Amino acid sequence: MDQLRAIKYFISVAETGSFTKSAELFHVPASSLSRRIADLEQSLSATLLQRTTRVVKLTEVGRDYYQQVQSLVRQLEQSNESVRSYQSEPMGRLRISSMEVFGAKKLIPILDEFSTLYPKIQLDLHLSDAVTTLNRDEVDIAIRGGYAPNERVIAVNLLDNNFIPVAAPSYIERYGHPQSAADLKKHKGLYFRTPVGPTPWLAMLHGQWVDVSGPAVAITNSGDWLLQKALHGEGIIFLPEWVTRDEVTRGELVKLDLPEPVNITQRNDFAVYLLYQKQHYAIPKIKVAVDFIVAKTREASV
Repeated sequence: MDQLRAIKYFISVAETGSFTKSAELFHVPASSLSRRIADLEQSLSATLLQRTTRVVKLTEVGRDYYQQVQSLVRQLEQSNESVRSYQSEPMGRLRISSMEVFGAKKLIPILDEFSTLYPKIQLDLHLSDAVTTLNRDEVDIAIRGGYAPNERVIAVNLLDNNFIPVAAPSYIERYGHPQSAADLKKHKGLYFRTPVGPTPWLAMLHGQWVDVSGPAVAITNSGDWLLQKALHGEGIIFLPEWVTRDEVTRGELVKLDLPEPVNITQRNDFAVYLLYQKQHYAIPKIKVAVDFIVAKTREASV
């Protein structure tokens, strides 16, 4: 029995919940795939899958086995790819996960040029503000806003992420321009939800950071929805300066200049970071992508 192949079949069935779908993915008959998994179960003296006429589910021991083997198989595939790709031309599937606003404003506009330069690389782009773990989520490159990560990865600072308060002219006309940071408490707020709660409005008052958040109109993890509500004059929003630059230039949003420093964090290492695993930089597709994205982003911010 080809145990590795049987394990790959098992992992696929565990993830798809279907022998038929997995067989299609591997281009083999469903009966052949099922037989190999049965042989695997026999060799382990354990039932990994509970089969019914309608669904396929993992047994308790099957769940434990899946957790152990799926990470091992992924590591083996990555090792094989590293060896095959070493000193070869950039090619293969490149998986990029990016925060939504950076993907829309900075990344997507440059990817056509990247594809022209490296036609043998297949781009697999996922835009999400959810936290991504490179190993767990099978991502080659992740782009995230926040603090320098503690993960054992390389973190390249792409952009400073200084947040500024902005509002639509229609909002200012209706509710007035705050004259000081303390006035923000009286204004309607649009807040981005993070894993630890809504982003606060902070101001440096009398030598210390103070929460000056106004009453919330909306709280969400959809930055695009918040931006649209701000453009419609529904409240004040704190966003990175690079995110709002076009809207401010067109006069759709107004930067609220206040006499005191304001931000959403007290720390000074808040930025947009490109993340990748150090050992994978030797893989040509990852090296050229990292170098290209870093160069293009910094060139555009000059």
